[in-house]
Amino acid sequence: MLAMTDAAVEAISALTAQDGQDGAAGLRFAVREETEEGAQLALSVAPGPEDGDQVLGTESGARVFLEAKASTFLDDKVLDVQQDDQGQLNFAVMQQPEG
Repeated sequence: MLAMTDAAVEAISALTAQDGQDGAAGLRFAVREETEEGAQLALSVAPGPEDGDQVLGTESGARVFLEAKASTFLDDKVLDVQQDDQGQLNFAVMQQPEG
């Protein structure tokens, strides 16, 4: 199952709150394109899950919706937030540590 760092949970909560969404909103991952190296993911703030989405929630209320293909691709990954050279926050998907 996709894991989330505390920073990612905070960023998701902030994104869904600033978008004026109610408590049902979340961050939705969908596969845009599959390649030999993996998958290109589309990321969006969604008012709720779509049919067939896997719904992940945290105690703080952050919600993530995973389209079926995205759920399979992200099953052993960790969602994090990293800051780039310009100070912008970007979501990053990394392999979960073994063990």
